[in-house]
Amino acid sequence: YGIIKERMAALVTDALRAEYLESCGYDAQILEFIDTYRKVYDFVEIVPVSALKGDNEQDLIQTIFKYLPYGPMFYDEDTVTDQPQRQIVAELIREQALRCLDEEIPHGIAVSIETMNYRDRVVDIDATIVCERDSHKGIIIGKGGAMLKKIGSRARREIEDLLEYHVNLKLWVKVKKDWRDSDF
Repeated sequence: YGIIKERMAALVTDALRAEYLESCGYDAQILEFIDTYRKVYDFVEIVPVSALKGDNEQDLIQTIFKYLPYGPMFYDEDTVTDQPQRQIVAELIREQALRCLDEEIPHGIAVSIETMNYRDRVVDIDATIVCERDSHKGIIIGKGGAMLKKIGSRARREIEDLLEYHVNLKLWVKVKKDWRDSDF
């Protein structure tokens, strides 16, 4: 995984032209990576893409659609997910916490939406970030609450984009030892 920090190879082909990849700036390391996986599994196609630059996105999408089976629609066309809004909001907050905290806190945090009330064009959201240790709580809150404010500001913007409402987001941090082993 370390050899492709900036590039991602989407392995979906059985025909790969090395000269095309090299002419597009893919280096030998990515070719070795793809070749290694090609030997392990007989892929229908291998479509190298750069997630960072967006190279070959359309090729990847076309290739995926080529192999998807046609079938009945299980959801309406405008349905994006089957998850409730509260769950999505919790995941947006958790995502921003993990991004802001980078390597400081292990992925052992969760977010619980305590209340989510709509009024006029505003949504009031009270959420709790749950961690396993007291030391993690201090890191999440940060000096003078700076980290918690950063997490909240970033999450609020994401939630506003999703809900298309102004968001009043209040965050708390609680320690719940071994929360992963419980029903939470």
